[in-house]
Amino acid sequence: MAKILRGSDVIQAMKVKLIEKNNELIEKGILPCIATIRIGEWPDDIVYERQILKLFREVGMQVRAVILPEAITQKPLENVFQALNDDETVHGILLFLPLEKHLDEEPLKRMIHPVKDVDGMCSENISKIFLGDDTGFAPCTPMGVMHLLKFNNIPLEGARVALVGTSMVVGKPLSMLLTRENATVIMCHSKTVDVAEECRRADIVISATGVNKLIKKEYVKPGAVVIDVGINIDRNTGKLSGDVDFDDVEPVAGAITPVPGGVGIVTNAVLAMHTLVAAENELLHPSENMLLQTF
Repeated sequence: MAKILRGSDVIQAMKVKLIEKNNELIEKGILPCIATIRIGEWPDDIVYERQILKLFREVGMQVRAVILPEAITQKPLENVFQALNDDETVHGILLFLPLEKHLDEEPLKRMIHPVKDVDGMCSENISKIFLGDDTGFAPCTPMGVMHLLKFNNIPLEGARVALVGTSMVVGKPLSMLLTRENATVIMCHSKTVDVAEECRRADIVISATGVNKLIKKEYVKPGAVVIDVGINIDRNTGKLSGDVDFDDVEPVAGAITPVPGGVGIVTNAVLAMHTLVAAENELLHPSENMLLQTF
C-alpha cells in the first residue's frame, strides 16, 4: 500500500519557520504583506483566496485582498496593479489567473516589479530559474512540489523523473528545479509517442496537465513515487480530483499525493515564504535580494 504524501504534514513544518521569520521582521518594524488581485466571482478563485487568507492569518502575516468587477477593462486594471506595485507597504503581489477573455495578462507580467513577483510570473524571474540563478522567485507550485519531495526524503539525485506537462507555470520551471538536484528529467507532452511507457520507466511520475484521471496504473512501475499537480472540479458534484486516478494507481505506487490535500496546499505556504523573503529584502543589500531559501 502506498505512502500518502500529505501536504498538511509539510505545511505544519513550514509554519514553524514562517511564524519565526514573520515575528523577526515585525520586531524590525516590517509588516510582511501580500496583495491578492481577484477579478470577478469565479468559485475557484474565491476558494484559493480563502485558503491564502487562512494560512497568512495563522502565521500572523497581512493580506490585502483586492476584488475587482468582472467587467473591469485593461487600463483601470493596470492602474490598480501599478498602485500596488508602487506601494512600499505591499511586499508581494499575486494576480489570480487566468484573466477574463477581454483582459491581457502580458502587460501586467512586464509591469510587476521582480522583487514583488512572489509567484514567478515575470520574465526576469523565470529567466533566472533557467539560468540557475537563485536570486529570483520560482512559481509557487513547482516550489511546492520540491518542498514536498524533500520533506518526505524522496531521493532526487540520479532518479529518473517523468514530468507530464510542459507549461511555463509548472512543467518547465519544475524541470529546471529537479535538474538542479541532479535528477534525470523526461518531459512528456501531447506529441510524446508513448507517455505511458516513459512513465513506467520512471522512479518518480509528476503530472501537471489538468486532464482528469489521465494517469492510470499502467503508467506507473511498482514502487514509484507519484506526484499529482492537477486540479479538476467535477461540475456535477463539485468534488476535486487530479491528473492521477488515485484509486487505480495507489495500490501500485510506493508513495502518492492526494487531491485535494497534496501539492496544492503546500503552494500556499511557499507563497507565504516568498512574501517573507520579499519583505526581508528591505533589510538586505541589493546583491542579496530574493534568495530562494527556506529560512
